[in-house]
Amino acid sequence: MEKNVNTAKTTRDFIIVHLIFTVLCFAVLIIPFPIEMGIKLFILVISYNLLILLVGLLRKYSEWVKLWVFVFLISLFQIWPDWFLSAQLDILVFPEDGLFKIGTVSGYMAGLWAIPLFLICFIGLKLKEKYSYSKTFIIVGLISLTIFGFSEQSMWMLQSWHPQNVTLIFDHLAVYIIIPEVILGLTTFYYFEKTKNQHYLMLIVVAFVVMLMYLGSVSFFYFLFENVIFI
Repeated sequence: MEKNVNTAKTTRDFIIVHLIFTVLCFAVLIIPFPIEMGIKLFILVISYNLLILLVGLLRKYSEWVKLWVFVFLISLFQIWPDWFLSAQLDILVFPEDGLFKIGTVSGYMAGLWAIPLFLICFIGLKLKEKYSYSKTFIIVGLISLTIFGFSEQSMWMLQSWHPQNVTLIFDHLAVYIIIPEVILGLTTFYYFEKTKNQHYLMLIVVAFVVMLMYLGSVSFFYFLFENVIFI
């Protein structure tokens, strides 16, 4: 009974936080504030991460906080794949948006990946309480496909990143990135499940490993699709 009550509380707070964030997104993105898009996205990324962390701490949701730490670490490390794709392979573009850059990558990206990864893993953890691990894993993969696919298809409208020099579907979705992003969602969920009871220092190591797996899969599927299949 106590577990069900805690699940209901965390789920309710999860929904409330994301409703607040959705309203904030509409306010920042739609109201014509005289600031550039990169700064707007930076404000939203900071707001989301602070909301998640503060609610987790104030409500004493230890798993919530640990999950946020894990996905935020992954997001920080994701600068490397984004930098590689934009600077080395020249297949990802981060236009000038008024914000500082880390190499060739817009600064807000250091925290942006935490948003979809927290969503994916939180939902996965709740599903695992009701369904088998294999069924949960399949659903997490589908959620990853949906969230990342929508992001890749829509972020160009915000004058954020966009692909170039690669095969596209639906005008803006790069084919090579679809499978690696599903793998990212799955590995993030899987490795958090395996390490959530370990020391925070272990999360740093595992988060770095997740990033390396993503970088490796991106490189492989880019080569497969762009140099073998679609030549």
